[in-house]
Amino acid sequence: MSRHGRPMGAGEKAKDFKGTMKKLLKYIGRYKIAIVFVMIFAVGSTVFNIVGPKILGKATTEIFTGLVGKVSGGKGIDFGKIGVILLTLMGLYVISALFSLVQGFIMTGVTQKLTYRMRKEISEKINRMPMNYFDTRTHGEVLSRITNDVDTLSQSLNQSVTQMITSVTMLIGVLIMMLSISPLMTLVALLILPLSVFLISIIVKHSQRYFRNQQEYLGHVNGQVEEVYSGHNIVKVFNKEEDVLKEFNKMNDTLYQSAWKSQFFSGMMMPIMQFVGNLGYVGVTILGGYLAIKQTIEVGDIQSFIQYVRSFTQPIQQVAQVANMLQATAAASERVFEFLEEEEEEQFAEHPVSVEGLKGNVEFRHVKFGYHPDNIIIKDFSTNVTEGQKIAIVGPTGAGKTTLIKLLMRFYDVNEGEILVDGHNVKDFNRSELRHMFGMVLQDTWLFNGSIRDNIRYGKLDATDEEIIEAAKAAHAHHFIQTLPSGYDMELNEEASNVSQGQKQLLTIARAILADPKILILDEATSSVDTRTEVLIQKAMDNLMKGRTSFIIAHRLSTIRDADQILVLKDGDIVEQGKHEELLEKGGFYADLYNSQFDDGSGEMAS
Repeated sequence: MSRHGRPMGAGEKAKDFKGTMKKLLKYIGRYKIAIVFVMIFAVGSTVFNIVGPKILGKATTEIFTGLVGKVSGGKGIDFGKIGVILLTLMGLYVISALFSLVQGFIMTGVTQKLTYRMRKEISEKINRMPMNYFDTRTHGEVLSRITNDVDTLSQSLNQSVTQMITSVTMLIGVLIMMLSISPLMTLVALLILPLSVFLISIIVKHSQRYFRNQQEYLGHVNGQVEEVYSGHNIVKVFNKEEDVLKEFNKMNDTLYQSAWKSQFFSGMMMPIMQFVGNLGYVGVTILGGYLAIKQTIEVGDIQSFIQYVRSFTQPIQQVAQVANMLQATAAASERVFEFLEEEEEEQFAEHPVSVEGLKGNVEFRHVKFGYHPDNIIIKDFSTNVTEGQKIAIVGPTGAGKTTLIKLLMRFYDVNEGEILVDGHNVKDFNRSELRHMFGMVLQDTWLFNGSIRDNIRYGKLDATDEEIIEAAKAAHAHHFIQTLPSGYDMELNEEASNVSQGQKQLLTIARAILADPKILILDEATSSVDTRTEVLIQKAMDNLMKGRTSFIIAHRLSTIRDADQILVLKDGDIVEQGKHEELLEKGGFYADLYNSQFDDGSGEMAS
């Protein structure tokens, strides 16, 4: 199995090529008028090209007739007539080039619109996906759908559609022109076709299964690289460079195996077809010379016919290449459609409850939950929280603290029981409105590439500059922001490494204050900041919690002594609940946890 829970060999199975291409054609449906114009201009361009060799043959015949006539004492070569023929030919080729240019312009526009739409739909889809999807896949694999797969689809589609139209037109047109010159020579030329088709079918059959492999493992490699890059410091600290490299080489080798095989089979097309084509030229030239001697055809017709034979084998090669390109198109689009068809979270309730006027009372009633139905981690959880209360959630690692928060935010739905906000089941709210009631400040701060002002404004996009400054002041962030080179306009880099961990935390608190949520979720771990900053963060959090229902995932038990209620979790159940003093007096699990933190002198607890 892969780390993403899929069998690694899945790509080798025959995929639903027809089904995927039907979906793709349906998807392209809205651009059908543009595609019709592409077809018209592509056919026009090809037709003008097809007529060329026949006209050129006339010029050759004129030169040959003139030379023979000169020897017999005639006028010789009629250069005026040849000039008219060549000018006509030039005009045809110019028109053909213009037609080709127009169809290329239209087709590029269609594929870019398709790419834009597909990326937009994937981006919107991400926002509707359940958390479970992202918990079981790497970021790189999801990103690969938006980047590699959509790029492959765009490029291969752009080339294959035009190529298919021109190749089929060329094939039909050239066949008509060949028959008009000599049916017998056409028959000889066509004898190479069964051999060509046989060889192409063998190559396509072998290459088909490697194309999906190529796209599949490209996603795995990207996922691993993105993962390692984002955690590069950790890799260095634990001296895991060799292990990481070993894993990368293993995946890269699998990608290499499928990529070189698909490219090798694809590359074999041209030399095989050229060899078969050359056999055809030999037969046509011998027969053409014989027919010209018998005066069944003109000398110029032999030249025209050889050009047509060359033009006839070329579209066959192109059709073969298009078949390969369509395999790549199908492999990429199948992965994109797979993602777009993934099960989504229900965004809207049937009869949604309004969040207006809600106070922030929360009740858990006999909640039962497991990430997998056969592994229940929260077995029977019940508690009642009144608006404005400060609730601390404590317990050892794996007790279910974070899981409770995920259930409250409806990142996951409970297996049994219910969670109520002001008497309404969380399932009765529209998801986005429910989440609008919550504010989160987590240990892992998230800041994006942009100004400090924009990062704070993320909590309320229509906030004025004055509101942003007020929020920063309440979060005790205003002072340090003023000391920065550009103040509120200072750009944070990608990792926000140009501000300290504590400063990042203050900015996320400012963002939460600006959002003004009814219910707060706080991960109050401050183990990675200095004492002075910790005091500032604590003050900022106190400002944030005023008048709001707050759930605090507590790490340092010394910081939650004043909590209105402490929920002590162990193995997914509340084993104790009450105020700090009450729980200490009981001398139970909480008392053991509290005392152990001070006995070992660490003052903090695992998250």
